[in-house]
Amino acid sequence: MQILENEPMNKHTSFKVGGPARFFAKAESIEDLKAAMTLARKKGLPYFILGNGTNLLVSDKGFDGVVITLAGEFSTIEDTGNGAFNVGAAVPLGRFARTTLKQGYAGIHKLAGIPGTLGGAIYMNAGAYGQEIGNSCTAVTVLDGEGNIRELTASECGFGYRQSIFQKNKAIILSAAFQLQAASVESKTIADLEAELAECMAKRKASQPLNMPNAGSTFKRLDTGAADTPTQIAPGYYIEQTGLKGFRIGGAEVSTLHANFIVNAGGATAKDILELSEHVQNKVAEKFGIELKREIILLGF
Repeated sequence: MQILENEPMNKHTSFKVGGPARFFAKAESIEDLKAAMTLARKKGLPYFILGNGTNLLVSDKGFDGVVITLAGEFSTIEDTGNGAFNVGAAVPLGRFARTTLKQGYAGIHKLAGIPGTLGGAIYMNAGAYGQEIGNSCTAVTVLDGEGNIRELTASECGFGYRQSIFQKNKAIILSAAFQLQAASVESKTIADLEAELAECMAKRKASQPLNMPNAGSTFKRLDTGAADTPTQIAPGYYIEQTGLKGFRIGGAEVSTLHANFIVNAGGATAKDILELSEHVQNKVAEKFGIELKREIILLGF
């Protein structure tokens, strides 16, 4: 297992910011993963499981702990027949979505543009364009806090909007099982699925600042809107109405393309990004009485 010391986290996050991790381990097997966790325990340090770093903001001072990224045996897709798949936590979500699409299965094909890993998608119950990863997941295999491998049913995973039980417990996601439906059941072809994916990708490209470092949506969709716009639950609407599009703190900017994206416009620090997100929260609360909740995970703050 490869273990690096004082590894710069700006190399491993989509924001391209963040100080060093005390230790950075690449685990390619269960044995590697347990060894990395043992290292953390012996050093008296916390550990953090890293996917693609696409929904993460790491402090400028770094993380005084062990960052563990999964690879090797966690990077496989097993087709077990009739639309059933077992997928490793390190598999890019886009790879899994496109693999199943090419075989004529619907259910997650619209998620192909999400840049994270399968593990991160399960952790956040990632979704887009009416699909959520939890809807077709049947079970998740985890390494629990006591070092035991367990399988949780979908109902035990507590899937909800951008949430799962894994945000509250210490279980590490190793793989997940899925049951997908053949597109032909809905009288669709592979060409139809590809057309739907192409439409989603076009919408994503037109509405999101994909050419600038960012971590996706900064804030979660609201449960309810403001009193004057009760049906409006998109955070970007309130941010834009507050006049914050293009507002900057240091190198961090509220995207001029999509107000619910904070981008690294050049030379941003994690402090800039965090302060800008807090400024947005405060201004929206002042104007609309709405509390925006961060979707981005903070590490080392």
